Amino acid sequence: MSGPDRGTRALHQALPPALRDAVDDFAEHLSRVRNRSAHTVRAYVTDLVSLLDHAVRMGCVDLAELDLSVLRSWLARQRTTGAARTSLARRAASARAFSAWAHRAGLLPSDVGAALASPRAHRELPSVLRADQAAALVEAPSRQSPPTNPAHADPAHTGPTRADGTRTGPASTAPAAGPTSGATTESEAVSLRDRVLLELLYATGVRISEACGLDVADVDHERRVIRVLGKGGRERSVPYGVPAQRALDDWLRRGRPELVGDHSGNALLLGARGGRLNPTTARQVVGAYAEAVGLPRTSPHGLRHSAATHLLEGGADLRAVQELLGHSSLASTQIYTHVSVERLRAAYRQAHPRA
Repeated sequence: MSGPDRGTRALHQALPPALRDAVDDFAEHLSRVRNRSAHTVRAYVTDLVSLLDHAVRMGCVDLAELDLSVLRSWLARQRTTGAARTSLARRAASARAFSAWAHRAGLLPSDVGAALASPRAHRELPSVLRADQAAALVEAPSRQSPPTNPAHADPAHTGPTRADGTRTGPASTAPAAGPTSGATTESEAVSLRDRVLLELLYATGVRISEACGLDVADVDHERRVIRVLGKGGRERSVPYGVPAQRALDDWLRRGRPELVGDHSGNALLLGARGGRLNPTTARQVVGAYAEAVGLPRTSPHGLRHSAATHLLEGGADLRAVQELLGHSSLASTQIYTHVSVERLRAAYRQAHPRA
């Protein structure tokens, strides 16, 4: 079993063989039959291993002995250790999914998880940037030198380094990003990459994993749309605007050729060493530029929230926003209507004399 953290792997190995096999078979079912992402499979497996470890501690040596009382006891223990309501809801969903699969596979005499209730997850309204804040963030790479990150400093290099470890030269001479004459330096190329990353995240509202998974062929320059492979292998086309198109043109013409290497393949966005841009690095880039321009702590998902909210505030149809974001359920998109209402209320309280 690969993917889960070291603690989960250790618990997995300590399970009785029959339970270990059930975990592995369920993971394969999620991946091959249900077409779940590696991240989703990892989360389900982590929850399941925790559940079965708890069941063994309660005296269950065979999967057929798993019953509703064990599931409830496991959730109660999670709650006493401080698990949030959202985490409890997700773990209950994992237990129900496993129980249903195990019953169909003949491993459980009944679907014991069907009667398992879970606390309603409290959905906090996502924080969003104002339109001017979002504009300042996406334009930051073309207006200033790349932000530095001491955690990624190279001891053999005296100058600052970028969030992804790219050297920018001595701090006093780091060139500003933007159009230049002559050859493109590595620092300028990464700045062009950062600009197109930020532009695409805000213009399209795609998830960071979807942005990093884009290939060059996924961009339709004539129609100004990108082909995105989302959760569950669902494919969708998402439009982008003129600023993103300009950033793409600059990146493909002057930036990507500078970073491309033997391991680049067809990846649209590249890391400093030429491989496909890693989502972790991309998150660091977003956070570093947000800090550099004085914004609150911002993540790629914050840009996704902002894009959805600004679309709805501009009059976009809720169903259209659902399609753009790749939500399987309209309920996932409706939270952004609440964000817009809250912002309207705040403006009303601030401006109306009888608020």
